[in-house]
Amino acid sequence: MFRNSGTDYLLFGLVVLFSFTPFAQAQQSKPASSLEAGPPLSTEKAIALAEQGQCKDAIPALKKAMNGQLDADRKRQAGVAGLRCSLNMDNRDAAADFIRLLSKQFPKDPEVLFVLVHAYSDLSTRTAQELAQTAPLSVPAHKLNAEALEMQGKWDDAQREYETMIAKEPNSPGLHFLLGRLLLSKPDPTPKDMERAKLEFQKELEIDPKNAGAHYVLGELASKDENWDEAIAQFSEAAKLNPNFAEAFLGWGYALVTVKRYQEAIPPLRIAERLTPGNPAIHYALGTALVRSGQKEEAEKEFAVHKSLTAATPTAPAGDKPQ
Repeated sequence: MFRNSGTDYLLFGLVVLFSFTPFAQAQQSKPASSLEAGPPLSTEKAIALAEQGQCKDAIPALKKAMNGQLDADRKRQAGVAGLRCSLNMDNRDAAADFIRLLSKQFPKDPEVLFVLVHAYSDLSTRTAQELAQTAPLSVPAHKLNAEALEMQGKWDDAQREYETMIAKEPNSPGLHFLLGRLLLSKPDPTPKDMERAKLEFQKELEIDPKNAGAHYVLGELASKDENWDEAIAQFSEAAKLNPNFAEAFLGWGYALVTVKRYQEAIPPLRIAERLTPGNPAIHYALGTALVRSGQKEEAEKEFAVHKSLTAATPTAPAGDKPQ
């Protein structure tokens, strides 16, 4: 399989996979009562109103509580209640505010993360439904459906969706890339799939020469065929287009090491190392390039890091360390 590219390969379709909407179904909002003019609601009163379904009155006070000086437990309770109320009312602006506050104030809280998963799912499902209702024949709607089919393993159906989109808009950026990605994502792509995918990525670059993902995957395909000159050209172009594309820098450096252009391999591997220092493959490739370039002391440091990263796993590259 291909290494993760660092680009957003799983686009569009994920939202329709979340068919449940727990917040929307959690409770039926009772009619909101209009409070008489008076002092601002206390946090306890706002939470109680939220639990009773009187969300219109509760939301402002709950939002204020999240920005106040309460203890963590009460803030968490207020935030969760406010988020549920916002979703029950389909008030997406308020929901976004509560999501932001909860994410910032409780970034690693398991209960809050659980709530946020369902909130994002609910919002995604609603947005997907709106797209399907308002523009069911649009290319974005086809993209959404194709991604959902792909995630369900319905490869042929997904392929037909992409081909339908391309027939409608053959020069639309991104479509050929998505079809090529699909063909390579099959559990057992055939040689025909591989060749078709390559053609799709090439077509994508004719439309959008700056698509770093297409350059990267063509580099991977060239590496698989041991066409190292082509791999170097494609990886280097992907890296130049996206300076944060760690896998492209690794592929570029690895290909240079493979053809024994060790000194040239060091700069891209250094960048890959800076971008993802926890990747043992980068340290091994960089160590190899350094030792073959006569920089044995630096090489030993990289091999030591590689060893420490792979000590608990069986994923270290085969073969002895170069001397």
